[in-house]
Amino acid sequence: MTPRWARRPRWGCSVVAEIRVPAMSLVVLVGVSGSGKSTFARKHFRPTQVVSSDFCRGLVADDENDQAATPDAFDVLNYIVGTRLRRGLLTVVDATNVQWEARKKLVELARSHDVLVDAIVLDVPEEVAVARNALRPDRDFGSHVITRQRKDLRRSLSKISRDGFRRVHVLRGDEIDQATIVYEKAWTDRRELTGPFDIIGDVHGCLGELTTLLGALGWEVRRDETGRPVGAAHPEGRTAVFVGDLVDRGPDSPGVLRLVMGMVAAGTALCVSGNHEQKLVRALNGRKVTVAHGLERSLEQLAREPEEFREAAKAFMDGLISHYQLDGGALVVAHAGLKEAYHGRASGRVRSFALYGDTTGETDEYGLPVRYPWAKDYRGRAMVVYGHTPVPEAEWVNNTICLDTGCVFGGKLTALRYPERELASVPAERVWYEPARPLAAAPVERDPGVLDIGDVRGTRYVEIRAGGRVKIREENSAAALEIMSRFAVDPRWLVYLPPTMAPTETSSREGYLEHPDEALEEFHRAGVGEVVCEEKHMGSRAVAVLTRTPEVAAARFGVRDGSCGTVHTRTGRPFFDDPALTAELVDRLRAAVSEAGLWDELGTGWLVLDGELLPWSAKAGGLIREQYASVGAAARAALPEALAVLEAAAGRGLGVEDLVDRTRRRAGNAARFRDAYARYCWPVSGLSGVRFAPFQILAAEGRATAGEEPHSWHLSTLARLSSDIITPTRHLFVSLGSPESRAAAVEWWTSLTEAGGEGMVVKPAAPAAGRVQPGVKVRGREYLRIIYGPDYTESLADLRGRFLGKKRSLALREHALGLESLARLAAGEPLWRVHEPVFAVLALESEPVDPRL
Repeated sequence: MTPRWARRPRWGCSVVAEIRVPAMSLVVLVGVSGSGKSTFARKHFRPTQVVSSDFCRGLVADDENDQAATPDAFDVLNYIVGTRLRRGLLTVVDATNVQWEARKKLVELARSHDVLVDAIVLDVPEEVAVARNALRPDRDFGSHVITRQRKDLRRSLSKISRDGFRRVHVLRGDEIDQATIVYEKAWTDRRELTGPFDIIGDVHGCLGELTTLLGALGWEVRRDETGRPVGAAHPEGRTAVFVGDLVDRGPDSPGVLRLVMGMVAAGTALCVSGNHEQKLVRALNGRKVTVAHGLERSLEQLAREPEEFREAAKAFMDGLISHYQLDGGALVVAHAGLKEAYHGRASGRVRSFALYGDTTGETDEYGLPVRYPWAKDYRGRAMVVYGHTPVPEAEWVNNTICLDTGCVFGGKLTALRYPERELASVPAERVWYEPARPLAAAPVERDPGVLDIGDVRGTRYVEIRAGGRVKIREENSAAALEIMSRFAVDPRWLVYLPPTMAPTETSSREGYLEHPDEALEEFHRAGVGEVVCEEKHMGSRAVAVLTRTPEVAAARFGVRDGSCGTVHTRTGRPFFDDPALTAELVDRLRAAVSEAGLWDELGTGWLVLDGELLPWSAKAGGLIREQYASVGAAARAALPEALAVLEAAAGRGLGVEDLVDRTRRRAGNAARFRDAYARYCWPVSGLSGVRFAPFQILAAEGRATAGEEPHSWHLSTLARLSSDIITPTRHLFVSLGSPESRAAAVEWWTSLTEAGGEGMVVKPAAPAAGRVQPGVKVRGREYLRIIYGPDYTESLADLRGRFLGKKRSLALREHALGLESLARLAAGEPLWRVHEPVFAVLALESEPVDPRL
């Protein structure tokens, strides 16, 4: 295998039948009218990849040959090309481009989007181009136009390689028909490598610390006959990734180079360039550089090495690239970091950012550059791991982390294990180089636990790892921001909001609006083999966030007031006005978890539980009194009086029998209505009478269990919680292929609802792929009186026309966002990343959907 640093790109002109172009680039076709550019483009590129000047002329003038429309046409062409390049798409420009000015604009456009640009020149004889144009009735210009274009092209060929193209491919004669296009991945694109990785911070010649750290990480270091480390491999197949700055300042830069070069050549390591490597290469090449900041030590040490090693080391360092994209793009490694717009791009400014970061142009009191804290504003999905600027401790800032912990300055050498997100470090053996600035004086980035209004304001798209993205409208964000800022619990605890739940398809069964048959059949049609039916408690949805100790609360959630969790509603509000009641509830739930041994069994210091808080009146007492109880009281007062009057009228022979029957039914319905909501109310005093019914363990440290474990695991694990405040969730597993099992589910639901229960929720027994509802609710006939009114059974024919589409779409989107927030939480991502999908769920709640569904 040829080492990467030995493979160099070809620059300048080439005359080849195989044309290699970057997979993300701009390709400029060059040739006179009639040279076959459009035919060549159709043969080798997708229609969507080709932007033609003729097509743009037609867009703005309805005539592809209207030369007067050319300026407007190229405005459109440049806009389309720029948009595609911004989105990272290969783009081909089909225009003559024989003049330097036209090519210059396209090269500048590519550079502005940090992509490479190639030219493909179709050089055909003038007479061939004239003959082809003569066969096209739409080309009515004379041959003199071809002659002029041909002269422009001939003048260009001698200097086109200096226009800024990466490569210029010149095709003549049969080469045009025989040419093939081959796409080259960017050297930075190693997304096929998924790890696991051990990413190592700035070494700066500290060979002893590097070998010690590799040993601590489980690497086996290989040595030559003189005992020098020349390679390393990991028994578990891990790959080391070095963030650059291998050299300068430390005691043995050649030794570090020898080891890392051996690992890279063997395929057990990758390495990006650091600014110190680049400066050392310039010095070795005899370029004028300032010999400072430890460069003098590297030059002295390398001078004692054989010439062969110096040349190999120089080639290695000169061949290092600016950054790597790894693990499908989820991980980016660059020496000084890299903002999202530069990931996978190639330009001088991308390389400069990757090597030096984003400087303000100022210097601090130590004479060092003041660097703009780019990580503070980073919002990318990819994790960015970097070094360059020494920090006392490696800390996460907006899904980025700096691993330069100043080993050469007497700090420590640090590595990040990916995807585990575990940090490992070894102390420096001594201070090898006195720092110009104390490590403690390093600039402080944004606290990863601090939220910013820019994280949630305006129209946004939230990317979810399940695929796709969810749009959040600006007006919905504004409504959610109002709720969050005025009513929500401390946002550091607000790591999950439950999704809305869609009802089952409307039943056609006589007397029923909802029935289990439709729910069971829906999942059966979706390919689900087994479902679980869970009792729908007569309470309010509740999320409990619990930590084992206050220290865990401070370390993971940033809450340092001594509290150990919270319990909040499905819209993020506290259940109790008195914080002391919440704290007492949290303590009793924590005690139940401890007695069940779940902290140790799950290997976690925190848990997030999904459940219901009973009774409903504990949260909705005001709603019950002001809305439901007032209706019930009015009906109980008015309807008996009305019925008495009507019965008296009927006794006098008036024809009011139908009205009497209807009033009698309404009185019965009102009584049932009152009985229905009364079941959800019982007296509570403090926590006396309050119950919590858990049914799912949403997340624990390192595990987003809601999206991983079957419901049987959740229910059986939670069944071990024993406390006077905990109510179990009754449930029934149903095999959808068995009519008997389905019948048992219907019978169970009937018994629940006829006894006054709300109904049940039907869920796939295990996480289901695709657009399958995470759960549908099947509510009892009497409970639905609370929702649709006392007399809803008189209007079933109309209610069966209810539209469920919006509710179902909302449920799927909110469920995906909820799983995303839990995955980010379990992965240890910063608060703003966890909060992004949580806030999105709250924003979606303001979408106009029938609240009765």
